[in-house]
Formats: sequence, C-alpha cells, structure tokens
Amino acid sequence: MMVKSALGRFGGLIILAMMWATAPLLQAGEPETAMTLEDAGAAVQAVEQGEYTKRGADTCLKCHDEDNEYPVFPIFKTRHAITTDERTPFAGLQCEACHGPGGEHGKRLRSGETRAPILNFGKDSWTPVKEQNRKCLECHENHQRIEWIGSLHETSDVACASCHQIHVSHDPVLDRDQQPDVCYQCHLSQRAQFYQSSHHPVREGKMTCTACHDPHGDDGSDRLVKATLRETCTGCHAEWRGPFLWEHAPAAEDCGLCHRPHGSNQPSLLKKRPPQLCQQCHSQRGHPSINADGSAASSRNPFVVIKGCLNCHFQVHGSNHPSGVKLTR
Repeated sequence: MMVKSALGRFGGLIILAMMWATAPLLQAGEPETAMTLEDAGAAVQAVEQGEYTKRGADTCLKCHDEDNEYPVFPIFKTRHAITTDERTPFAGLQCEACHGPGGEHGKRLRSGETRAPILNFGKDSWTPVKEQNRKCLECHENHQRIEWIGSLHETSDVACASCHQIHVSHDPVLDRDQQPDVCYQCHLSQRAQFYQSSHHPVREGKMTCTACHDPHGDDGSDRLVKATLRETCTGCHAEWRGPFLWEHAPAAEDCGLCHRPHGSNQPSLLKKRPPQLCQQCHSQRGHPSINADGSAASSRNPFVVIKGCLNCHFQVHGSNHPSGVKLTR
C-alpha cells in the first residue's frame, strides 16, 4: 500500500516533468537560448503564416497595459502610432505590422496551455537579429539606412532594438543627454576615455556620439559622418583645415596620428607630450636642443622643457607665413 501511495504521489510529478520538457518554450518576451538559428527561422516563418487578430491593437492592449511587463501605451505618443500617416504601422496592421500575426498569441489560454509565440525585439529576444532588423528595414530603408547593409554594426549582429526603444514616448538614443549611455553599453573603453582629463565634451552634454559617428553606416572610416577622420574633425575645427602654404604632414593626413579623439590624460587630446610625441618622427640630430659635442642638452634648456617643441614650432598644424617653413610663425 505504501508503495502504491508513493507511486501515486510521484507519478503525477513525473508526468508534469515530462510535459514541461516537451512543451514549447517560446513564451512572449522570453529569451530562447537553446534554440538553433534554423529552429528560430522556422518559428519566425510559422508566426508569419498565422492569422491576424480581428481587433488589432485593442487585442494587445487587453494584456499589455501599464501594469504589464511589456507596456505599450507610450507608443501612442510616438510617430509609429500616427494613424493618419500611411507610412506608419498604425495606419495599417498596427502592432502586428512589426510583431507578425497575433491571432494565436492573443487567444485566451486554458489551464496548462502555453501562449503561442510572436515576433519580439531586443538583445534577449528569441527572434533572430536578422529577422528583427528585416522588419525595421521594411519601412526604414531610405538613403541613410541602406548603408546599414554591410556595416560593422550589421555584420556584428547588432539589432536595431538593441539601441532604439519603440514603446516609449522618447527614445533615449535620440536624446542628447541620454544617447552616450546607450552607446556605452557596448563601447566601454570609449566611456573610460571620456573620463580622462582632456576629452571631447560628451560627458558635459555638449556633444553626442552621432556628432562624429554614423551608427547606421560604415564606408571603412570607422563609422564616421565624413569620409575621413581629418574631414570629420575639421567640420568643427575649421581653423586647422587649410590648405596651408607650409603643411605639417601628419596634420594634413590624419588627426589621429597625434590626437586621441575620445580622451587623453595629455593636454589637447595628445597621445604623448612634446617632445616625446614629436620625436617619434623627428630626429634630434643637429637640433639646438643637442649640444655641439653631441651630448644631451641640460634639462633646464627652455626649448626642451615645459611646452617642448611647441615653444618654437607653435604653428604645428601648418603655416601660411612666408618664413613659416619650420612652422615657427
């Protein structure tokens, strides 16, 4: 009798465990870590072949209210929900324009049933990044987003929803003050550089990352808004653009040869202090900082200490003076 009683108690647990192990794991909003890319692709195809709801967004709002884990009410304050604009999702299939047919997903569940999956977005989504971005590009494939294909972010499997938030009234990545924090989620070394003593004023809210970088495109220039680093820098620092009568070769080629664009513990974003920075290219041989017998000059020599080479060669970016061949005037 005791054996039968034990089997009766544990038999139900065994059956429940078997049902749990074989049940579909595609809960809405749950990450599916064990799913292969092939299985995820088949699941996406199954969702897109399903039936749409009869009431559209009204069906979604029955669950996704302000108390839900995934509230959607703030979307009505965004451009996506302008019903009078035929380019927006809410002018057509509403929520299902992005999330796919939700007829099965929105059905009332009986006890023990698992909710059918629907396409969702973000870093922890079961939906493959390629499929997520495909949905976004169906509408956002304009002259700027076309550059996305083949860019470093695209080839690194970065989802649009990793940076952008849709169900909020104000997307943080489009805000001057909040945008850097979104970029810092991945670019940790750049965040540290902005806390160094000399840095561009991103931390102070006077600049954004997109002032210099184009996150949607990449033409081989490290996702810059212009073709080269020098062209990007001189967009603000026009006084160093030139052309100069006497050019300093590194300054005319690439600002990054001498400067760290995000931040440095040296003055003016320099990689090193002069004269160490200058001596990476320029030999001291025959220079006034070297004594006639070839021995090093005294450390008290004013041409070596303090500003180093810049005590004399202060037009370091270039000079238009007729006698400025040595960049001294």
